[in-house]
Amino acid sequence: MIFIDLENKLPTDADLPADIRWSQADWDAWLKESDRLVGELAKLVAAGTIKERNELIDKHSSHWGKLKPWLLALSGGKCWFSEVRELYSHYDVEHFRPKKEAKALDASLRDGYWWLAFDYMNFRVCGNVGNRKKGGWFPLKDGSLCSTYSEPCEESETPYLLDPIDDDDVALIAFDEEGKVIPMPGSSAWEQERVNETVKRLKLNEHPPLAEARRKVWQQVDRLIDDFTTAKARCRTGNNPVAKAKLTEVRARVREMTSTTAELSAVARWCLLIRNDPQLSRLVG
Repeated sequence: MIFIDLENKLPTDADLPADIRWSQADWDAWLKESDRLVGELAKLVAAGTIKERNELIDKHSSHWGKLKPWLLALSGGKCWFSEVRELYSHYDVEHFRPKKEAKALDASLRDGYWWLAFDYMNFRVCGNVGNRKKGGWFPLKDGSLCSTYSEPCEESETPYLLDPIDDDDVALIAFDEEGKVIPMPGSSAWEQERVNETVKRLKLNEHPPLAEARRKVWQQVDRLIDDFTTAKARCRTGNNPVAKAKLTEVRARVREMTSTTAELSAVARWCLLIRNDPQLSRLVG
């Protein structure tokens, strides 16, 4: 999982490729249509027609689907949760807060966050391996405020699910050398519980190809660090062109593997942190 700056990197951003970038007029029109659709949903809820409300959401799924190229561009084409492109299956534009019904830890249900069905700040990109299992799972910590349409307070809820657009949540994720996601060492009991529940509900460890891919990245970075250490030692005794070339090669590879657009860059960064080579660690922005 890596941090995604969803709030500040809009579809109109000049840094986006031309074939993805939206004009301001088109973006304003999309937002206006979102507001109109939420208004229609509110009327249906007021009339007590939940079935029709959910049907309206499904009918207009193409509205959030229009944002998929932009959402993928924010992560370099990677799933926001697993940080891979193909191993986690096809991409869904998923709703962080479920749009129809929300499921607690004990499997009890409450109404979903239907008013956020067309809110781009509630959209995430997730491979369908995890998204299918997650479904409407969105438990809150005991005692948490619970947002409603009439009294919205999403920012004050205390959810279990880690959110890629929250830097503090992303910082709770670490890895072991076997390719498993683990809680960050030193995290609190609640933070560890959040990590473990998120991992379970999104199959971040349960999907074997994903764990194996992380293990291979760890091994690659491990070997690069060993090569760097060896070459650095050989340069201490004087000029050694071959060893210096190896240092340059390793630095380039480390920059490549830890780039936010690289698959499983968080694993590569964590391995570097654990091995604690100052000269290589400083290459990670």
